[in-house]
Amino acid sequence: MRLRGGIAAAVVVLVAVSGCTTGTTGSSGSERTTGPRESSTGSAALAALDSLSVKKRASTTGYSRDRFGSAWADTDSNGCDTRDDILKRDLKDVKFTDGSCKVASGVLSPDPYSAEDVTYARGRSLVDIDHLIALSDAWQKGAQDWDPSKRIALANDPLNLLAVGATPNRSKGDGDASTWLPSNKPYRCTYVAAQVAVKQKYELWVTTEEKAAMKEVLSTCPDQALPSGGNPTKAPDRFHAR
Repeated sequence: MRLRGGIAAAVVVLVAVSGCTTGTTGSSGSERTTGPRESSTGSAALAALDSLSVKKRASTTGYSRDRFGSAWADTDSNGCDTRDDILKRDLKDVKFTDGSCKVASGVLSPDPYSAEDVTYARGRSLVDIDHLIALSDAWQKGAQDWDPSKRIALANDPLNLLAVGATPNRSKGDGDASTWLPSNKPYRCTYVAAQVAVKQKYELWVTTEEKAAMKEVLSTCPDQALPSGGNPTKAPDRFHAR
């Protein structure tokens, strides 16, 4: 869902485009949200994929967005909502409406999904924050049995969030790797590795078809590192979901 927002990027969030370095400073001079870090272990992404449980997709019964808490909750208590945190992290030439929270404009250069530059202006819908593991997909692969605080954490974890072009993001919907991959083929290894990292961190399972699609991508980049970092897997007690 810039996730559905230091993943080219988890997330958001990852390589150069997503901001995988930590504590970086944008053109605005503000410190960016700490994103995931890549493991130095060469085969970490493939190994992590093999560690995931494989099960059938569960029903969507009971799913709604609010089961994952209020959208873009400030779970890290930095005074800025999660969406603006990810925009600050992933956009270039960032300008604010006031202070250093509300992002007024910037450039997604490039959009990791399409490899095209996209200009962001607040109030327009050219840039989305994608949940790399869509919340509906997470619901069908383990999240429906979680404590609400864990669902809130997933929905706002920088490891699972990435600023992307609205058009490709909306074509993705709630698809997993077996039904949707970025048209920007050089980014696919980073994208899939980030999805694997999120699923491993939150103990979500994959379907047989999803695992096969992920393995097909990662087999083209056997040294692909595994992103890490992001927020704790439990949101602070003051947040709650229905």
